[in-house]
Amino acid sequence: MTATAERGGEVVRRHHSRTGHPRRPHSSYALFLLPGALAFLTVIVVPFLMNTGVSFTDWQGVGSPKWSGLANYRELMGDSEFWASFRHSLFMVVAMAAVPTVLGLVLAAALFDFVGKHFGTRIAAVLRACFYLPQVLPVAVAGIVWSWILAPDNGSLNALLRAVGLGSLQQDWLGDPDIALYSVMGVMVWVQLGFPLVVFMAGLQRVDPQLYEAAELDGAGWWRRFGHITLPQIRPEIYVVLLWCTIAALKVFGAVYVLTKGGPGGATDVPSYFSFTTFFEKTQVGYGAAISTVLTVIILGLALVGLKLQTRAEDAEEGLRA
Repeated sequence: MTATAERGGEVVRRHHSRTGHPRRPHSSYALFLLPGALAFLTVIVVPFLMNTGVSFTDWQGVGSPKWSGLANYRELMGDSEFWASFRHSLFMVVAMAAVPTVLGLVLAAALFDFVGKHFGTRIAAVLRACFYLPQVLPVAVAGIVWSWILAPDNGSLNALLRAVGLGSLQQDWLGDPDIALYSVMGVMVWVQLGFPLVVFMAGLQRVDPQLYEAAELDGAGWWRRFGHITLPQIRPEIYVVLLWCTIAALKVFGAVYVLTKGGPGGATDVPSYFSFTTFFEKTQVGYGAAISTVLTVIILGLALVGLKLQTRAEDAEEGLRA
């Protein structure tokens, strides 16, 4: 049914259904989610289920897999190499989540509250881009460059130490088991710092500038404004950065592969690289699949807990405001 009306000399036609209500489009919004759902199912869910199935077998990669039940997981629980690699991943959490978050908070506040006001927003944007550059570089390229810098004989770092009279501090940065892990951690701090910095500077954009002005008029210094205004206002961004960076630290692979290949003597081995070597080099496919399955479950559980804590904190904050 079509109703026609005149408005200002124009003819307006309205389509109505038999019930007298405007006709709504029959297309469903769920169709727009279908491509992403199919991609998620194909790229993530199906491979994970296949990997989980392989983890219950004893298989060398050729021939028919032999069902072994939970044997791989029982072996994994008593594998000292796995637990050592997992301890190393906790060090990576410090290097890729804790330290970049703290430094990113301070640098973001400094760029936003000091550099942007005294030297202009363009200078702050350039500095922000410089800090974010390691995130854009391919991991292989960054790892090769850092391997040159940290080389024991003709590396740039040891050459710099000799030039400034600190030759006694020269080290085999990636070849000494006692300091190799800390060297990789330093590289990962450099790689990861730009991400929290950009996120925090974006979060500072939504903070009411009148809060800073009022605090400054009351005589609050920069650190007090940082602690009492900046941190509470960008708490959601802090949750996101900590969760995202922690997950990235638990599944780090490329930097370890390029810099040390888990060495020397397993000093920098992490679960993802341990799974890789077990799967492809030792051809213990079922055991390698079990390692990656356990790591995936840990990351998924951590993500769910982090999201739950973030939601609870936001609900509590809204309750206080109400």
